[in-house]
Amino acid sequence: MNLSAIDLCLLLAYFVGMIVIGYFAGRNTTGAKDYFLGSRDLPAMALLLSIVATETSTVTFLSVPGIAYFGDLTFLQLPMGYVLGRLIVVRLLLPHYFRGELLTAYQVLRKRFGGGVQKVASLTFLLARTIGGGLRLFLTALVIEKLTGLGIAESVAAITAITLVYTFFGGMRAVVWTDVVQFVIYLTGAVAAFWILLDRLPNGFDTVLAAAGDTKLRVFDTSLDFAKPYTLWSGLIGGAFLSLGSHGVDQLIVQRLMSARSQRQASIALSLSGLVVLLQFGFFLLLGLGLFAFYQQFPPPQPFTNKDTVFRDFLLLQMPTGLLGIVLGAVFSAAMSSFSSSLNSSAAALVGDFVLPITGRSPDSLFVLRVAKGATILFAALEAIMALNCVDDRSIIDQVLDIAALLTGVLLGVFFLGTQTKRVTQQHALIGFTTGLAVDLFCKFAFPAIVGWKIAFPWFGLIGCAATFGAGLIASYLRPTRSL
Repeated sequence: MNLSAIDLCLLLAYFVGMIVIGYFAGRNTTGAKDYFLGSRDLPAMALLLSIVATETSTVTFLSVPGIAYFGDLTFLQLPMGYVLGRLIVVRLLLPHYFRGELLTAYQVLRKRFGGGVQKVASLTFLLARTIGGGLRLFLTALVIEKLTGLGIAESVAAITAITLVYTFFGGMRAVVWTDVVQFVIYLTGAVAAFWILLDRLPNGFDTVLAAAGDTKLRVFDTSLDFAKPYTLWSGLIGGAFLSLGSHGVDQLIVQRLMSARSQRQASIALSLSGLVVLLQFGFFLLLGLGLFAFYQQFPPPQPFTNKDTVFRDFLLLQMPTGLLGIVLGAVFSAAMSSFSSSLNSSAAALVGDFVLPITGRSPDSLFVLRVAKGATILFAALEAIMALNCVDDRSIIDQVLDIAALLTGVLLGVFFLGTQTKRVTQQHALIGFTTGLAVDLFCKFAFPAIVGWKIAFPWFGLIGCAATFGAGLIASYLRPTRSL
């Protein structure tokens, strides 16, 4: 792609702006607690937008419109479950993160069970986050390669370098405030694309509705089919458990909640983020219906076969000078918001769950702050190396990302054992963790081969949580006096 001078200036202004915001946000950071939690003084609205931006990657930004292009609006049933799951987090899990001075979610497990469960849970998070983050960085680089002409290595290097600079200097404050700006940018880019699309259709939005018809405007699917990912039941039940795991026990989001000024502020941010995500996905799906109408009027040279390419090609070929720079900034925004969050949360888990217990240092010490910044560099390097060594095999990538998602259900089960029971010990919790992981992997890989049909991904959060909680609780009755 040959960018115009205007588009290039807009893109460079975005990069410089992110670095400047990161630097000024974190220039007065005094210790690891400040670096990872922003002195627990971040407002609810900023945290809300940061949560939404963090869970909106470049792949999500581009692929959700493709879902509506090839299908209908039944995807919306999944974020409906997300809303429900977040409300349960507010009720059952959030209070535990405001009891004492915590740096990570997994320190709750240390208080309840001891260091063994804490380290297992934290290590699980770190492995899943590093592998999953590297793969998402690779998928983002593939998109940027198509949009800009940069190679994979150059795309990975650009995202990593710019994101690392502001995350390194600013910590959680930089991550949250750049997320806020990035949310505005990627949503502005999507709205601009939709406005251009409607402007080029003969009758604007009426053409979109006519092309969609009743079939593509369908929202609810009440069939009880466990192989279908987007039904009312998989959305409300499976989606709720996915959100319980991702927003209730995953350090990536929990760290933001612990950065709030109060538990009430954290509750507001988390509860409302579900509604914002639902509305955001609704708009992205509407954009997909617009793309369906547009390509009916102006057929592409070759029919689309991949949902990830529909919106991407529209941006590549249809956006005018000036708006193209904004849209490219939107693509980078979606990528960098997720990446910066991954770096900061991984560094927090390493420091809070491993470095502090080993060294006995205070989180406010200069030594721990230096370790925290060093850990940020370490995880940037690890995720970049992971991305640079990926092979573009979408089936393998999807499998690995699914495994990373499976682990949140298992961790959720461990947290429920710790917060909702009193008789379960560390040994029982570890039995539950091992059992839940084995059941999830069996259902993911062996069950389809044996039975002949797959279980849709929204159900794995429920399966992993139920297997973990059930096995741990049963073990506590079978061996009630044993503990490590």
